[in-house]
Amino acid sequence: MIRKIIKIDADRCNGCGACVEACHEGAIELVNGKAVLTREDYCDGLGDCLPTCPTDAISFEEREAPAYDAAAVENAKKQKLPCGCPGTACRTMERTEVPTGGAVPSCLTNFPVQLKLVPVNAPYFRQANLLIAADCTAYAYGNFHRELMQGKVTLIGCPKLDAADYAEKLTEIFRENTVASVTVARMTVPCCGGLEQAVKQAVLRSGRDIPCTVKVISPDGKMIG
Repeated sequence: MIRKIIKIDADRCNGCGACVEACHEGAIELVNGKAVLTREDYCDGLGDCLPTCPTDAISFEEREAPAYDAAAVENAKKQKLPCGCPGTACRTMERTEVPTGGAVPSCLTNFPVQLKLVPVNAPYFRQANLLIAADCTAYAYGNFHRELMQGKVTLIGCPKLDAADYAEKLTEIFRENTVASVTVARMTVPCCGGLEQAVKQAVLRSGRDIPCTVKVISPDGKMIG
């Protein structure tokens, strides 16, 4: 449909994030230091973000765009924590930098990564290959970034320490998004089996046909399965 929607001039945007805070619908994110309209169906076309932009990078335009989805916006709001902590704001990073001085590049492309914090409707879930990893795996396995994280959206958690029902939240993530695949990274310790079972239960409950692979890491840093 043709409707009024915001337009963001990337050249003028200074990445201050004021529009992200002003958008009550959560339609705007910071991507690589620039404001981006990541959910057109979340933009109501009212423009609360316009007066907050210090560089006049935001304007209106009329063009083909999906209809405003008020129900989806309300559902997304329910998934956000009430604390308003900036650490819960979704971010997507494109990794194009070339490391210098022997530095090892990060393969992390999304934030937040903690299963308890991530919103169910985070835009980086669309067509994503997910890595769902137990906290300890990144410390135990030296090639974690390059071998397991690269090209994936990463979520982490600990079924023993986190007071959360991972299966319930993962079911919603799988139902609400078109997830392409899931890789589970867990330790050999028995409590890590809870993470693997939560993922498998969530795939089954969601009714989605999602390929699932499990990688098992030993405490001495070896991948044994």
